[in-house]
Formats: sequence, C-alpha cells, structure tokens
Amino acid sequence: MIPRPEHPRPQFMRENWRCLNGVWDFEYDQGKSGEARGMHLPDAEYSLRINVPFCPESKLSGIGNTDFINSVWYKRTVEISEDELKGRVILRFGAVDYEATVFVNGKEAFSHKGGYVGFGGDITDFLTPGENVLTVRAVDDTRSRMIPSGKQCPWYRSTGCSYTRTTGIWQTVWLEFVPAVRIINVKYDTDPESAVVIVRAAVNGAGTFRAEAFYEGRPVGEAETATDGGEAVLPIKLSERRLWEVGHGRLYDVVLTFGEDTVKSYFGLRSVALDGHRFLLNGKSVFQRTILDQGFYPDGIYTAPTDAELEADIDRSTALGFNGARLHQKIFEERFLYHCDRKGYIVWGEFPSWGLEDKQPDTIYAILPEWLEEIARDRNHPAIIGWCPFNETGDGQYRDLIRAVYLLTKAADPTRPVIDTSGYVHVQTDIFDVHDYEQDPEKFRAHFERFADDGKFTYNHEYTQEYRKGQPVFVSEFGGMTLSTGDRVWGYSLLRDEEQFYRNYEALVNVMLDNPRIMGFCYTQLTDVEQEVNGLYRYDRTPKFDADRIRKINERPAAIEDR
Repeated sequence: MIPRPEHPRPQFMRENWRCLNGVWDFEYDQGKSGEARGMHLPDAEYSLRINVPFCPESKLSGIGNTDFINSVWYKRTVEISEDELKGRVILRFGAVDYEATVFVNGKEAFSHKGGYVGFGGDITDFLTPGENVLTVRAVDDTRSRMIPSGKQCPWYRSTGCSYTRTTGIWQTVWLEFVPAVRIINVKYDTDPESAVVIVRAAVNGAGTFRAEAFYEGRPVGEAETATDGGEAVLPIKLSERRLWEVGHGRLYDVVLTFGEDTVKSYFGLRSVALDGHRFLLNGKSVFQRTILDQGFYPDGIYTAPTDAELEADIDRSTALGFNGARLHQKIFEERFLYHCDRKGYIVWGEFPSWGLEDKQPDTIYAILPEWLEEIARDRNHPAIIGWCPFNETGDGQYRDLIRAVYLLTKAADPTRPVIDTSGYVHVQTDIFDVHDYEQDPEKFRAHFERFADDGKFTYNHEYTQEYRKGQPVFVSEFGGMTLSTGDRVWGYSLLRDEEQFYRNYEALVNVMLDNPRIMGFCYTQLTDVEQEVNGLYRYDRTPKFDADRIRKINERPAAIEDR
C-alpha cells in the first residue's frame, strides 16, 4: 500500500499525476562524497530501503536513525510511456530538508535549497520511454546558523522544547504529465463586499485562459481572456455571496483551463483587517482563541502518518473550543492548510526561524528566499490570517534584518497583518504580541490590568519592549501547564491535580477574554512532543483533560469581539 496517496496540492490539482511515495533505495553519505563516488549513477548500489515520504529519523520510514545525518541519497525507477512523453513531465517534491539535487538517468536535472516548501522541475528531456532512474541527494546540517531548523534539536538528544530532527524527503513525491501550453500557478484576490474574485494566473504559451467558479456544484461565475503568455487576469462577479468565516469554510470550487491544460482549485471569500485593537474578519471583530501546534507525530516526526491524522488534529483543537492555531516553527504541508480552509480554522503562517542567527545581517539570505516561497505557495489559503517570520528574538537582534523581512512580507502580501517577531522585542509590526508564562492567575491578571484601563503594560519578561499605544495586542503564548511527572520531562508548570488545572486555566483565560484591548490568545500547546509535556493531549493524541470543560471556558464571549 502506498503511504500518503492523496493529492498533495488540493488547491492546484491535475488529474494526470502519479504518486511516487513508497519504497525507495536509500544510502547515507556522511562525508558528502556521494557524487564523487558515483551515487547519482543508475547502476550505483544502495544498501538500505526507505519508506517515502517519511524521514530516516522516523519509525515509519523503516529506519529510525535519530543521530545527526549530514547527507543522504534516494533512488528508484519509474516507467514512462511514449504517450506520457508527448507532453511535459514535471517531477515535484512537497518538501526535502534541506538542500536537494535531483538526477535523472545519471544527469543533474535541477536543485532546490530550503527544507519546508515544495519545488519541482521539468525532466522531460532527461527521460526515455520505458524504465528511468530517479536519484535525489539531500544535504542538511541542523547546527548550521544559516539553515533554518525550527524545533529540530541542535544537540544529540532531544531536550526541552527541541525535538527529533528531520532529514531529506518528508512530503509527497509525484509526477505531473502536462501539456507544453499550461498554467504555471494562480493567485486569488477576493472582495467579499462586492462578491468579486480576481483570478491571476501565470501561464506558459499563448491561448485562451478560462476560469469557472462553483458553489456546492452550482455555477456562480465565469470569465475568459486571450493571452500571449505571462499573466492572465480575470475578474469574476459571483452570483452567490458565501463568506468564509470561523467554523464555516464555504469554499468556492474553481476549474481553470488553458488550451489542453485543466486545473481544479478553490478559494474562500473573506477579508482580514485591523481596526484599533480589533482583528476583523469580513468586517466583524473576531477573538482569536488559538493553540500552539508544533506539527510533530510520534511515528512520522514532521510527517503525519495519514491524511486523516492531519484533519484529526484540527478536530482535536476545535473540540476544546479553539478556533485556530499558531503553526509554530514549521511550514505545514498544503494538505493540512486545505483542511483548515474547509473547516474555517484560522491559522498563522510562520517560519522555522530557530537555528538561524538573528544577530547577523547575512541571515537575510537564509530566511528570505524560502520565506517568500512560503508566502507565494500559501497566500491563497483563506485560513491563513497573518504572517510571522521570526519567533522570540531579543535585544541583541539585528534590527534592520527584522525590519527588512517585515517590509518584504508586506510587499509580497499586503492583504494580511504581519507580526515581525513573535514575543519579546518588536521592531516594526502590525500587531504587538507578547509571550507570558506567568502561572499565578493573580500575577497574570496584574500584567494586564493597567492595559485594560489606559492601554499600558506591566511585563514579566526583561526583553519585552514598551508597547506602542493603540496597536492590536495578541497574547501569543501563555499557559504550558502539565500534570505529567517522570524522567526527562519538560514543561513550564507542574500542577498538583486536574482540578487545579481547570481553575488556573479558567482564571488565565478570563483575564484575556475580559480585557477590551486584547484581540486573542494562543495556549501552549495542543499535544505533548517527546519530553515536552505541555500538551492538552498526549503525544499519541489521547486526551489528558475533559474537553467539554475546556471548551466552555474558551467559548465564553470576549469583551472585544462582535456577538
């Protein structure tokens, strides 16, 4: 049975594709000398087998090596027919950590740097009818200050809030068979007030580009235009106005055609804005009841064992009364965002900035190319309601680096708010967020009492700068309470019993719900991860607490939101 067989890009689907997940040949290359030794050649011998798309550190890969891995090689054969070679053959990867080089029949076809976003290349000219050999080299170094690694541990053994590493292929690999004249990508800009969507498609070749929109199978708008290539732009007036809202995905399906190429896609009709202290979704003040989601799995590490498990994590969160998540220190796969879109689950798009050195100006080369790729990949997802490229940079940060990435993020996507760096010291930001792990409810309340009265803070963290009055405020990390005990466990607070947890949780949440100047919170965290035991669920996703009691606490109306 092929693992993770579902289409990896629901927002850009062609029918003529082939999943390449499953068993590949595999070999280590700790000396990074594999190409010199001929590992890229079709007849090279590999000593191991791996189950793609699971990383070699994971159990599901069939290997389970959790030591540092500098370089690895993958190889498999694929059958390509003469009919398939009449068009173009694109080889795609959901993600390979960190630097990938792809060989086809012993010749280098293309490469990519960045461990979290998808990439691909046209391999038609390297192929012949019949059997072909695909080879992939992946090079990684979690300890390099120029390689973003998020929560991957820079030490041998997982420690604190750093976990098992991921090397190489960790998302789906697939082939697409496309015509030469085709759609390259698509962007959607929506105006919910006028029920208009503007479709912007990059196309290869000349022809007529057409877009048809549907809601629950009913046609609700269409348009077409002739183009000689480049970008085709189509405004479509929708005959039905169905808003994407929290808890209600209400997605429009789209069929895009260009010559012989057909792509199935979707969009959500919604707007995001800030108004004083308020966060607005479709002009309505919405309180963000979010949870920190690390996106780790016991058997797959970065990769969920099944598509159903991706969806189930959203359901586990909403069962507790949360309406969204910070997708923390990891770029989540597109299938997860698809389920967020369907369910009306709001999320923050973040970058795995840990591992980078924010005190050095050259770090911009380590973050910016992949960060802009992430924005381009994910900007169409209505579930993403904001961007945050950095996490917990302090007084020693290179301020021009933080500011430059903020400004370029705004230029790449002016439709969403941007938090420059979550927690601690802001440089230039749309939302002032704070991390506050004070466990005593009365002391926690004291941090925000003056803010409720006159808009000024008393902070609990030495690195947090003075609040600029009038900005929206987001308590983007708090809590971290646990009942777990044992060897090598880590958490922010160890409570005596379950009842104390409910009392403390309710008191902390009430501080933020009752404050007319706080737009949302984010609780740490959804699940335990290895030795970190702050989760409301265990690492195996079994519950620790009564979901109904937590949901009732979370769902109480907030002072700042429209009801």
